[in-house]
Amino acid sequence: MIAAALAAGSRLVSGATVHWHCDPRAARQRIYFANHSSHLDFVVIWSALPPGLRASVRPVAGRDYWERGAVRKYVADRVFHAVLIDRPDAGSGHSVDAARASIARMAEEMGDRHSLIVFPEGTRGVDGQLGPFKSGLYHLSRARPDVELVPVYLDNLNRILPKGEILPVPMLSRVVFGRPLRAKSHEDKDDFLARARAALLGLKAAP
Repeated sequence: MIAAALAAGSRLVSGATVHWHCDPRAARQRIYFANHSSHLDFVVIWSALPPGLRASVRPVAGRDYWERGAVRKYVADRVFHAVLIDRPDAGSGHSVDAARASIARMAEEMGDRHSLIVFPEGTRGVDGQLGPFKSGLYHLSRARPDVELVPVYLDNLNRILPKGEILPVPMLSRVVFGRPLRAKSHEDKDDFLARARAALLGLKAAP
């Protein structure tokens, strides 16, 4: 009931219209990767999915934010079953090891039935602009080459809940699900990330 209420509330606040360029009801495992501009992002993507799929789709989110307070922790754990990961400080001596551990955990948490929602920029963009992709999506695609990669473009959520704000401002937005991608066996990291980022940007003007 809580999940249904949150889904309905997010649709009301975001005024989101949803556009699909892939099969919305496909039961296969997927990694939905999206631009990141608001704390509403994964909630809006999750609520845009067909109800029958929501239980098997888990957002990946920063532990530092979602374990800050009992309410956030409850929502992340009991409602969305989020995969919470540690976000290491850039340049720290343990950042590479921590990133590898996070990728391994994401791949493991997918099991044989779950899909994930991830944000390849690693942090929220500025003024709704798509930032560079970090390498996590590439390594996750190598760890789970059996799953589809689906770009999801979120339009206008940065204005509905800007960074630093607590209360959302209701207005219209769009959620655009693109055509699935797959990692190519001999594709290097830079080429893969450029292709994935281009696929996501291409949805900005998509109907």
